[in-house]
Amino acid sequence: MINRSDISVSLIALGCSKNLVDAECMSTNLRTAGYKISNNPDDSDVIVINTCGFIESAKKEGIDAILKAGDLKCGFNGSNKVKHIIVTGCLSQRYPDDILRQMPEVDMVLGTSEYGRIVECVDSLFEGELKSNRFADGVGGLTHLLNDRDVSTEGYAWLKIAEGCVHRCSFCAIPLIRGKFISRPMEDILEEAKNLASKGFKEIVLTAQDTTNYGIELYKKRMLPELINKISEIDGIEVIRVLYGYMDGIDEDLISVMKNNPKVAHYLDIPIQHGCDKILKAMKRHDTADVITKKLEMIRSEIPDIVLRSTVLVGFPGETEEDFNTLIENIKKWKFDRLGCFAYSPEENTPAFDMPNQVDEETKAKRVEIVYDVQREISQRSSDRRIGSEVMVVIDSVAEDGIFYKGRSYGEAPDDDPVIYVAASKEELEIGGRYLVKIMESNDFDLTGVTV
Repeated sequence: MINRSDISVSLIALGCSKNLVDAECMSTNLRTAGYKISNNPDDSDVIVINTCGFIESAKKEGIDAILKAGDLKCGFNGSNKVKHIIVTGCLSQRYPDDILRQMPEVDMVLGTSEYGRIVECVDSLFEGELKSNRFADGVGGLTHLLNDRDVSTEGYAWLKIAEGCVHRCSFCAIPLIRGKFISRPMEDILEEAKNLASKGFKEIVLTAQDTTNYGIELYKKRMLPELINKISEIDGIEVIRVLYGYMDGIDEDLISVMKNNPKVAHYLDIPIQHGCDKILKAMKRHDTADVITKKLEMIRSEIPDIVLRSTVLVGFPGETEEDFNTLIENIKKWKFDRLGCFAYSPEENTPAFDMPNQVDEETKAKRVEIVYDVQREISQRSSDRRIGSEVMVVIDSVAEDGIFYKGRSYGEAPDDDPVIYVAASKEELEIGGRYLVKIMESNDFDLTGVTV
């Protein structure tokens, strides 16, 4: 019989916010079962790597993390404590057999439907009763989510409201990795939101592959507006942020809630993927450039101070110079405050993988660079317009120089966006605290301000 309290486990979460929530749930289950949770992989008995496998760069990051853990297990880095490595998440869902065959240092793989078995799997490794080292046959699901979990972020908490994706974009492997779209029951979400509020989390960030379609299959209609209103009624929650929406789900009801509910951040992240109708159609996206234009005009007319972020994909098979130039012209017209750009990555078992007229890597890289050159000016002008304004800022950390604090207003989402560097005019500021800040200058997207 093993003594769990003598065994330390560290978890490494890679990729998106959804992956982080999954890792936090595994960590909570392990801690509750009696295992020690460590923040130091070098000094752990078990390393659990929760991987991303969405695009080529994410796969490489996961493989690099596994190899680094393997070095620890083999003692190459001076450590001789690591005994077992478990790989979970998207990469292990897509390539379980490859991981076990090509990386003998890995003891076990768990796919995206098996997070709830983490305690059982760690037990079996130490008890010597390993019936299998591969659990990756199911896809996705919600059963592993906890309504009360150990949150690893400060000042804000992610709240996962759905799993999988309802869309079938021709370039995307998410439905293969995460399965069909499944909305989490509203009562579970609200219970978790109450638990987060009781722990002092004032900002709740709603996340899913597509938040705007929340409820579409469970309640037979979009329920995000109602969910937001119910969360806003919970004492202690001051900010509700919505990420990863789709144009077709941003309707009058949602805009009305965002406009009129004072707790909702005037911020939306809407990945449009492209600005050329021909490419959008080939991607199997539902939008057209005209639809995007009209929807953006409607959003901005109702919520003038809204901050909009998007993502585009360049180098999709068949993308000509003319198609790319159309995208650039629309980026200039749409003027997203923030914009991310990725080069197309051919993903096995997706329709785009075998499409003709694949774009070479050099051309992709040049197009990414052009997009960022164009967007840099747009984002700088957007930041400049905020100089002189006063906004509530949540303090996330102390800046590297030890003088300023790093924080976010309604216009900055965690992880992906620039930060606001805050100088305290009087007393020291608390991490997680919210303060009124006057924006004084902008530089390379980041803003600098002083407490009022």
